[in-house]
Amino acid sequence: MEIVLNDENFEEEVLKSELPVLVDFWAEWCPPCLMVAPVLEEISRDYAGRLKVGRLNVDENILTTTKYGIRSIPTFIIFKDGKVLGQTVGAMPREAFEVKIGEILNE
Repeated sequence: MEIVLNDENFEEEVLKSELPVLVDFWAEWCPPCLMVAPVLEEISRDYAGRLKVGRLNVDENILTTTKYGIRSIPTFIIFKDGKVLGQTVGAMPREAFEVKIGEILNE
């Protein structure tokens, strides 16, 4: 299950997470963001217990969006142990997500 992230819970859910976290920076008005949402839902289910998936609405969470310099959406950042391990901009197919996740999880 995807986690709804916001400025208030970002530190606890992402930076202090024991699992790696894939964060989707998105907005409701962004067609590519909406297009990739079902893929992220599948990934969230398939990697449960090994990876967390969270979505942060950039329009509603300016502090976190600004902190990570998000200028284009969708932007995907993978965090592990509170650090950014990878960042990608633009919608991607599931296979591209799996390659990046596999690198983080050493699969």
